[in-house]
Amino acid sequence: MTSRVWLVIIVALLAISAMAVAGSYNHLVLLDQAVQAQWGQVENVYQRRADLIPNLVATVKGVANFEKSTYIAVAQARAKVGQIAGPVNAPATAALTPSNPAAFAQYAAAQDGLTSALSRLLAVVENYPQLKANENFLTLQAQLEGTENRIAVERMRYNDRAQEFNTYRQSFPTLLIAGLFGDRFAPKAYFQAQPGAQNAPKVQF
Repeated sequence: MTSRVWLVIIVALLAISAMAVAGSYNHLVLLDQAVQAQWGQVENVYQRRADLIPNLVATVKGVANFEKSTYIAVAQARAKVGQIAGPVNAPATAALTPSNPAAFAQYAAAQDGLTSALSRLLAVVENYPQLKANENFLTLQAQLEGTENRIAVERMRYNDRAQEFNTYRQSFPTLLIAGLFGDRFAPKAYFQAQPGAQNAPKVQF
């Protein structure tokens, strides 16, 4: 074959390779955006829960002899979440992303700690009939129950999106292409279920 033919072949191969790289890159971007969007949904429902807690604590504090240590534990757990994610009602820190496993695990553990503290508080309420008859408390209880259910759903959906991204990223030749972009397409962390975490906290009486 002439040099001209070889040149055409080389150009064609380069064009095919460039299209393959572009296709993989664009698909990685698409999946990455889906993960980020779902992560935003997770943050939204966690924020909803954080916004409910001050009123919940204020309500139980108003009942005589209610266990002080119980609602203090909730307030402290909420504050711990805020320290990791940034001030309540403010965006999370840049380090807290699905691509930062250490920060992600710390955030998830803090949220699980808050879930446990809330569960203990709501269990203690069983000993206080005046709270169980309090209209404000009942409203907060219903809102919290719905939020906890939504948290479980959104975490599951996030894990589905993360798995889809990670599976595609680890496939060949996408694995090689993703490596060309450094941390731009780092693997996504998963929410790990705690014992019993597959069920939303029971807050009905």
